[in-house]
Amino acid sequence: MDVFKQFIDNQEKKIITSIVNTTRKKNYDNISRTNAYQDFYYLHPEIQWSFLASMVSRNAGWSMTDLQGKWFRKALNLQQRNLLFMTYERANWLIFQDAYPQLLLYKWSKRIKKPLFHLLNAFHVSRFMEMEWNHFWNNQDENRLMIALIINEQNVIQKPVIENKQYHHLVFNSLPFKMQDLLHFSSVVFPILSGKLFGFSAVRFQHLSTRIELGKRLAWLLFYSGLFDHFSLFSKTVTHTGSRYDYEKFLPGNRIRETPLLRTVYPIVSHTIDEKREDWFHGQNTKRWFKEGKIPNNFEITAWYQKKQNQLHLLSLLQEYKMK
Repeated sequence: MDVFKQFIDNQEKKIITSIVNTTRKKNYDNISRTNAYQDFYYLHPEIQWSFLASMVSRNAGWSMTDLQGKWFRKALNLQQRNLLFMTYERANWLIFQDAYPQLLLYKWSKRIKKPLFHLLNAFHVSRFMEMEWNHFWNNQDENRLMIALIINEQNVIQKPVIENKQYHHLVFNSLPFKMQDLLHFSSVVFPILSGKLFGFSAVRFQHLSTRIELGKRLAWLLFYSGLFDHFSLFSKTVTHTGSRYDYEKFLPGNRIRETPLLRTVYPIVSHTIDEKREDWFHGQNTKRWFKEGKIPNNFEITAWYQKKQNQLHLLSLLQEYKMK
């Protein structure tokens, strides 16, 4: 019995080491993360969250390169743009660092036909997700797991990013961010090859429950609105470069590139992680986050998005004039 236990322990150590190394390799930048999520989904389509994560990660990349594009360079100074980039990058990195080991551990569990979710603690993953993965293994409730991962990811970034004193003071309380929030300039966009855009505006970003509800609406849009095949075709056809031109080239009119390729403007960021970080889950009631959310009637936002872009460009020109 002891020999068998030792064999299992050694096997598990090898699995942990493999997952750590693979996660480090894939958590390189926004493009590598996006591709890793997408590739995992098409190998394991029952893990719907992975496709959702890839599409949201595309949006994070587009937001990053917006800061180096034509319009934001007019509206924001270098310090403001660098801080906003680090906000996107840090949240993107933290979520991947927490979520991708979960995906890989599921892959290993499938391979050896035995749940290994007791090992999630080795990656500092919340006890909440250990319970949810075991529930999924036994019940195969794909939608519940997707919602659970949405809940978890937003809790993961709440303290280190959203409540971080530097980000809170210099980013979330800044006038540009408040204006962007107030005027609904920020949105999560899911494009299709015909040039139509679908999605929702992202407001009150600092509020945990609001971000979870947005994630649930986006999950519904991807998988339950009847548009999945269009979104999937876009993801398989269009290589993620980080530039909004990835989808703007399909919009009506003669579009030109206004944001650069991500890897041409941003260096690789070296992140550190707090090994002493606390589990966000302390046994609190999470049922409210699992409740079915309200879906707006209008989620085709092509015209709305173009109107908002025009408004943003006008404000950028006014801001540039003020800065002179």
